[in-house]
Amino acid sequence: DREERPDVDQVYMNAVQLMTGSGGWPLNCITLPDGRPVFGGTYFEKEQWEKILKDISQLYKTNPEKVIAFAEKLTEGVKTSDLITLNQQNIPFKTESLQQYVQSWKKNLDYTLGGNLNAPKFPLPNNLNFLMRYSYQNDDIELKDYVSTTLTKMANGGLYDQVGGGFSRYAVDQKWHIPHFEKMLYDNAQLVSVYSQAYLITKNENYKKVVLETLNFVERELLQTEGAFYSSIDADSLNDENQLEEGVFYSWNEEELKSILKEEFSMFSSYYNINLTGKWENNQYILFKTITDEAFAKSNNISVLELDAKVSKWKQSLNKVRNKRPRPRTDDKVLTSWNALMLKGYVDAYRVFRDINYLNKAVKNAEFIKNKLLTKEGSLFHNYKNGKATINGFSEDYAHVISAYIDLYQITLDEKWLNLAKDLMDYSINHFLDKNNSMFYFTADSETDLITRKVEVYDNVISSSNSILADNLFKLGHYYSNKNYLELAKQMLNNMIVNIDKAPSSYSNWLSLYLNYSNPYYELAISGANAKEKLKEVNIYYLPNILIAGATQESKLPIMENRFIEADTYIYVCVDGSCKLPVTNTKEAIDQLLK
Repeated sequence: DREERPDVDQVYMNAVQLMTGSGGWPLNCITLPDGRPVFGGTYFEKEQWEKILKDISQLYKTNPEKVIAFAEKLTEGVKTSDLITLNQQNIPFKTESLQQYVQSWKKNLDYTLGGNLNAPKFPLPNNLNFLMRYSYQNDDIELKDYVSTTLTKMANGGLYDQVGGGFSRYAVDQKWHIPHFEKMLYDNAQLVSVYSQAYLITKNENYKKVVLETLNFVERELLQTEGAFYSSIDADSLNDENQLEEGVFYSWNEEELKSILKEEFSMFSSYYNINLTGKWENNQYILFKTITDEAFAKSNNISVLELDAKVSKWKQSLNKVRNKRPRPRTDDKVLTSWNALMLKGYVDAYRVFRDINYLNKAVKNAEFIKNKLLTKEGSLFHNYKNGKATINGFSEDYAHVISAYIDLYQITLDEKWLNLAKDLMDYSINHFLDKNNSMFYFTADSETDLITRKVEVYDNVISSSNSILADNLFKLGHYYSNKNYLELAKQMLNNMIVNIDKAPSSYSNWLSLYLNYSNPYYELAISGANAKEKLKEVNIYYLPNILIAGATQESKLPIMENRFIEADTYIYVCVDGSCKLPVTNTKEAIDQLLK
């Protein structure tokens, strides 16, 4: 299972890419007994595979030196293919350079339909998060519109489950209409965060609805009793012939819809395009919105509130029928890194929408990770299933858990989570850091069963472990006044500049860190009995360039030291160690940030 052992997948995917020029799954590799690869590829017909096995076997028997020589050469290629070197130049992180990166990135964006140009289309939350933040901090209207278009088109398409909430893996077409129906925890976790943040900027009620419905889906389908989250839901389920078929759980035919909706069918079919626009295959339809609720309500002479009530009723009726169908299977393993992403999703949703249920789910998940996946020695497990934690954690697990705990601290002001984040960061430095280049290996120094230790730097659908660890170091450096953390974060970004120059869109989370250096970045510390109330007032604003600290009493946390005054609650706004006059009024503090 490549999700349980991404370290194995990384090594042999790299080998196949070097051998064939491309990668993909299923991933097949033939190795020497010590694991060094000699042959690989993706999909093979049965007859092809049998022939390959026999041919390689015969070659190894008759000419082992040739096979071993090839394996040695290929293994060397695998070891050096993702080598990141220590960049000792002191590179200034300037807004002009960042602007150039964004300009080159813009050529690949689809401004009409959202996402990247061409199909298939993947929701790329970290890309959207960076572009949203960049457009806001640099007042780039074109990019603001692009992000809004993308979020709206994704939410209106078949990529989003219009009946039950939640996003599928990707869309096979340019319009986000026909999805690959698998639903992954990591997509939904990150998209909850993005839509929550976007709501703060736009106050778009549709974004709020997406967050609410997606979290309802997560709680209904992926939440297990201990407060952890399962990994995914399959694309396939049983059809009428008792055969597994993709999308059969989510699609509808016209007769079925008419029998369910009766006199409401006409308006429903217009709203969700039960016509040539929404048609899929075999006379099946994937619900697909192509018009805003405001425009649809106006054209049908009803209010938006009336339309909203109708849509809710339609969804209830369809859900009732759909829940009687054979369900797609759930992959019930619990992955540490993906759970941390979901924890962050709940934190962001709580920060924006203040639903106490979201906070409770976040804290319960954080406790689950602490109690079930963290060892007494301070290491993390990667996997949990049937009551048992297994597989030593990878750098992605440490990166995401540290990040989630920092975020949880920022909404609860409970220093337990921040101190845990620091402990995990120190463990990561001790067991994952390559001191020669200041980057983190994917596997710990205790793992010796693979032919090499890989380094993950590309920000794909999930941000790379190194980019997240660099961001964590940056934040923890501020919280604990730790120069070593701050210098390491800066060095890691420095190392990546050569790569970013070549393909900025592959390093979106690194570019978010770049923004912290190129644009003003603030520490906001709230100290006093009413700190939590003041924090709620701060959280109604979209403030991507601040680090929040707070305490309701005297705190030994370096960022909070000597700031507690019994008589009142003060807000301190600082940048680069220089602080403005403390204020008691939240609006005054926000004005200091926005000036």
